[in-house]
Amino acid sequence: MEKEKIVGILGGMGPEATVDLMQRIIRLTPALDDIDHIRCIVDNNPKVPSRIKAIIEGDGEDPGPCMADMAKRLETWGADFLAIACNTAHYYYKTVSHAVDIPVINMIDAVLDHLKKNHPGCSEAGILASPAIRITRLYEEKFNPVDIKIVYPDHEYQEMLFNVIRQVKSGNIGSTVLESYTGVCNNLKAKGAPCAIIACTELSALNAQSSLKTIDAAQVLAQKIIDIAKK
Repeated sequence: MEKEKIVGILGGMGPEATVDLMQRIIRLTPALDDIDHIRCIVDNNPKVPSRIKAIIEGDGEDPGPCMADMAKRLETWGADFLAIACNTAHYYYKTVSHAVDIPVINMIDAVLDHLKKNHPGCSEAGILASPAIRITRLYEEKFNPVDIKIVYPDHEYQEMLFNVIRQVKSGNIGSTVLESYTGVCNNLKAKGAPCAIIACTELSALNAQSSLKTIDAAQVLAQKIIDIAKK
């Protein structure tokens, strides 16, 4: 049996979402005692330059160099492979992967593999995420070549969802926030999306019920981390 691999997690984008990912890893790992869990080296770094300012507002500092430095440090600290605990931050995936000599999980590839395996024949997928995901076309780049159409909420609902994400980042997960999230999900369902990808780790941390069949990218990433570590 090969030695169990150590994962390095680029976190802090945001901090609560990183903790949520770690909790998912713990819950999904088959364990009878502490030693059965996988070792995680986590850089929960909320000082990574804002992806929102860089991508949406267009006047922020490039987060890539900071993320590349985090990756190098995690490799130095003993990580065998890396994971990025943020969908939007995958815009800088190549910068991170080129900075190290160890594998880096691509969460969007993992979600696509999960969708094809568990929902064969799916031709459309809704996206619950910040506007940065739409701007960068991260999911279109992976999904369109295999004939899966990406569906976004209508503009007013996308703005509503962005506000939900901001509220979660500020620690507010009250009833008004949950109602707004439900409204966005209903909008995607009305547009005919048979399922939706929760493509924002803040929305994963919200852990809200919806009328849509959802695939949580954070859950998929957590399982992928376990599969690689335990292989």
